[in-house]
Amino acid sequence: MNERVERHVEGFLAALGYPLTSTPRMLLAAGIAVCTYVLLVLSTFPSYSAQMLAAGVGYLDDAVLALTANTYATIGTVGLALVVAYAVATGVALTTALGRVRYGSASGASGASSVLPGLLASGCASCGAGVLGLLGFAGALATLPFHGNLLRLGGLLLLGVYLARVGDPRRCSVSPTGGSA
Repeated sequence: MNERVERHVEGFLAALGYPLTSTPRMLLAAGIAVCTYVLLVLSTFPSYSAQMLAAGVGYLDDAVLALTANTYATIGTVGLALVVAYAVATGVALTTALGRVRYGSASGASGASSVLPGLLASGCASCGAGVLGLLGFAGALATLPFHGNLLRLGGLLLLGVYLARVGDPRRCSVSPTGGSA
């Protein structure tokens, strides 16, 4: 049991380090993280976001700043930290998923289907912050305990489990020595 936990921790750390192994991967992960953060923050108050963006794309930074302040005022430091951590974890997970498709012996659906848990997990925390608001249930998060922070934490845990299972996509997970693919 201890060996299994150790293997998952090593896989998680390897997955976190994978985007840092090259500049293009790091930029991709950072870009995905920034886009995820912007989408999560804009989706917290969709009507305001739509009005600001309808006035022009130049108001995007004003909308993001105002809604970041609103998010902080609504869910506090812990909630905002969870949103930022979720955005970073999504960047890492999608970069790792793309690496898995690239380096894996992805022949057909079996290789592509391994990416689906990462994509589903990366959509989980946004359900609470984004999809409920987009569907007109923006107040639904207020009824959740801790203003939806548990939902965000659950999304982060799903991403963490996915990353622990995938590890570094450049390594062969079948080989007992974990040699390069």
